[in-house]
Amino acid sequence: MLTSRIRFSRIHAALCAAVIGMTAPTALTASGSTPDGAFDLTRPDISAFVDEVAARNGFDRNEIIGLLSQGVRQPRIIEAISRPAERVSPWWEYRNNFLTEKRIDEGLQFWQQHRERLDRIELETGVSAAYIVAIIGVETFYGRITGRWRVLDALMTLGFDYQPRQVFFRSELEQFLLLAREEKLDPAAVLGSYAGAMGAPQFMPSSYRRFAVDGGGDSSRNLFVDWDDVIASVGNYLKVHGWQPGLPVLVEASAADPNLMATLDPRNLTLDQTVAGLRSRGLEFDPALPASAAAILVPAELADRPNVRIGFNNFHVITRYNRSIRYAMAVHDLAQSITTRAYAAEPNAPPS
Repeated sequence: MLTSRIRFSRIHAALCAAVIGMTAPTALTASGSTPDGAFDLTRPDISAFVDEVAARNGFDRNEIIGLLSQGVRQPRIIEAISRPAERVSPWWEYRNNFLTEKRIDEGLQFWQQHRERLDRIELETGVSAAYIVAIIGVETFYGRITGRWRVLDALMTLGFDYQPRQVFFRSELEQFLLLAREEKLDPAAVLGSYAGAMGAPQFMPSSYRRFAVDGGGDSSRNLFVDWDDVIASVGNYLKVHGWQPGLPVLVEASAADPNLMATLDPRNLTLDQTVAGLRSRGLEFDPALPASAAAILVPAELADRPNVRIGFNNFHVITRYNRSIRYAMAVHDLAQSITTRAYAAEPNAPPS
């Protein structure tokens, strides 16, 4: 039975809510009656989803219905996902949102506080500690801003009422039910982003199940409050997706052709160039990489002029975490800024 496998833990739910620091949107009314925005579970698509999930995973159909009956449609989630910042903000403006003094300073503090964990994971995975810190900093401001939406509401809203990506979000809803069973989470209490991402590293349910690891050896994977698990899981994600230790991520470049920027697609995430090919096009940049090394030209417009950068394999790996070149550039720049601040603070003993 679903309710016996996903047992409600009030202590864990309260702890998750405390970490997130915000309350969920309205769910059930005080009297327990059906809330406004409840889903019609007799809809053919929802009924079919219930049947398929129950058959594939050994859940009781009526128990799934009981859980989904608690879901609340959230129109503001549809509004939010229809206009993500990555698609509408120019790079220099997007960068300014993340490269603040506060985020850099707190990134250094986070690095120093978790130095032992970060050093261990860097040694085990080969992933630079600076980039693990930067991803957590960009995603959730080092675990402080992890989302205020019930994951159940988010995934049901997007899975059943957001036509462009409903297949993806229905799959994530199924993965969320499985995750809740495996990690003994209460699926009606877990909070996250408007897209259903959870915890300090903002893993979607499928990523949580596939890439989260037990970093502390306590036989659980808790990305809400356990920093051993969080840091190890981010490192594991980047390692599995092909991070290459010690190689560059992103560099500045100068181009002889002033019209080059106009030819670049900011949505391109493919390593479709080579170092030799870029040099033959008149681009100048520093890293001494093999001529055959794969690369990507990245538009990085500034407030006063066009600008171009070159990303390599590790840049592409970061885009696997979030499919946006601006996101990957923000992670890179934050990692570099934190590292610079670390050397300035402790020139003889950098944090990694």
